[in-house]
Amino acid sequence: MRWSSVAIALASAKSFAVALDPVSTSGNKFFNKDGSQFFIKGVAYQLRPLDPLIDTDQCKRDAKLMAELGANTIRVYHVDPSGDHDGCMKAFDDAGIYVLADLDTFDTYIIPENNYWNKTKFDRYAEVMDAFQQYDNILGFFVGNENIATKDDSPTAPYLKAAARDMKAYRDAQGYREIPIGYSAADILQLRPMLQDYLTCGGNSSETVDFFSLNSYSWCDPSTYTESTYDQLEAYAKNFPVPIFLSETGCIVPGPRAWDDQDAIFGPQMVNDWSGAIIYEWIQEENSYGIITYAPAGQPAGPDVEGGFLRKGTPTPKEPDFSALKSKWATNTPEGVHKSNYNPSRVSTRACPTSTAGGWWQVNGDVQLPTLGQILAVNTKTRSANVATETETVGPTATDGSVETTADSTASITAPPSSVTPGSSSSTTSGPASASTTSGGSMDKRITAFGAGVVGAVLAIAILL
Repeated sequence: MRWSSVAIALASAKSFAVALDPVSTSGNKFFNKDGSQFFIKGVAYQLRPLDPLIDTDQCKRDAKLMAELGANTIRVYHVDPSGDHDGCMKAFDDAGIYVLADLDTFDTYIIPENNYWNKTKFDRYAEVMDAFQQYDNILGFFVGNENIATKDDSPTAPYLKAAARDMKAYRDAQGYREIPIGYSAADILQLRPMLQDYLTCGGNSSETVDFFSLNSYSWCDPSTYTESTYDQLEAYAKNFPVPIFLSETGCIVPGPRAWDDQDAIFGPQMVNDWSGAIIYEWIQEENSYGIITYAPAGQPAGPDVEGGFLRKGTPTPKEPDFSALKSKWATNTPEGVHKSNYNPSRVSTRACPTSTAGGWWQVNGDVQLPTLGQILAVNTKTRSANVATETETVGPTATDGSVETTADSTASITAPPSSVTPGSSSSTTSGPASASTTSGGSMDKRITAFGAGVVGAVLAIAILL
């Protein structure tokens, strides 16, 4: 932006003049301080595995171009709570950009193969919250990303809900502002409706997520609202009790991306129930989902190179993707509803889902959530396992013992409002699979694509220990 002489004279007051106010939630909306509704136009941003928010100069370069793109939010998957984030957080704040950050770290995932929520994980989550709660442009925190992704994963859900409960309690006990805490889910038809209802059911707001988000790659240009099954996403989001948005989107098959899904998300078909979308992703790397580059692919090994891609420098738009998204966001400018005219009681808290024998959802109703270190027994006709092993490694066990949840073989789940069957395009995403690992054996939660197939292809999501 070209500055006037007056603006230059007032440069010392710039940070005060443009500082972002915190965003809050009410019902299923995000609201700015002035009462206007806030819609997410975001980009996934993880230049380096451990923390993309410690290089102030790089953040300034990227934030400037993101503002030109029309972005108002970034999502980061890993941060180091011991790092100095002041420079980067101010750079994004000055550019009008909020930050959504994951609380978990490389060694604190809540994963189906090792289900537990203990003090070690709690403390690490708290460290991240402690480090970032001070920034007004922190939009929210995630307690997990695609932790539940296969047929036998749903018993992990109570641990995710317990994590949200305990981190909200910690936030409030510390006197921090009510920064929203939510979850980012894989878009899997057989799990998504039950999971989003489960994380928000029960009637006790202290035990539910503050927002729910979805990683969906089902809209692959050229497509339509119905062909992409976005109509099904909207059907399940109708009057949802908390804000819901797409935490990843941007299918690259067959390409180029026209971003026509943004018209649906910010248009009359979805705007009353959805709060925006985050594009995957900022930097071009092995998976080819990026919208900018720092240098051509195939760079020689060096301190700022990973996988042959430079991770630092002047960002250059990758065309036509960048310009197409910029044009879309320039025309997608919904006003939404003003907070003074909004009645949050109109949204609906759904009934807690019940399990079905042999089905994908194995958590029966509003079961008691685990306390720190407590292990839930899981008994169904198709799965019978006490998940507790090596209890000395998972923290203190509750005095009342483990809680057993038994599936009701006669229970049923309301069928989704579509004719899509398991294995169809709505049951999995067509985007990148979560499959990279760190040297310590924990999954790198950045969604690095080891393959992005056409819609309908079943992607393997590997969680390697």
